[in-house]
Amino acid sequence: MTSTSDELSAEDQKLVTLARATRARTGAAEGAAVRDSDGRTYAAATVDLPSLQVSALGTCIAMAVASGSAGLEAAVVLTEAAELAAVDLAAVRDFAGTGVVLHLGDPRGTIGASSTS
Repeated sequence: MTSTSDELSAEDQKLVTLARATRARTGAAEGAAVRDSDGRTYAAATVDLPSLQVSALGTCIAMAVASGSAGLEAAVVLTEAAELAAVDLAAVRDFAGTGVVLHLGDPRGTIGASSTS
């Protein structure tokens, strides 16, 4: 399903803003933000160190898990990639199952595609 930023709910638009700000602040390849099943949000950028590489969405999921979250409602990933990485989709499904709303957008925050896990 294709979507634009104007069609997002206010809560999902907040995720776009958080992901965009995090990516811009760090200069990372990707920015991501998630909303957990309790309404808490987590935002992160790609970690790309010689000894540790984690995608922005992977970092958000790790933060949610470490905070005791029980699941996710929605996620936004802002990247140059044309599709969500298979490992990121697998991590969403491992942690939160199916039905999580996933928005994929460019680094400027324009959402090009939306789907569910």
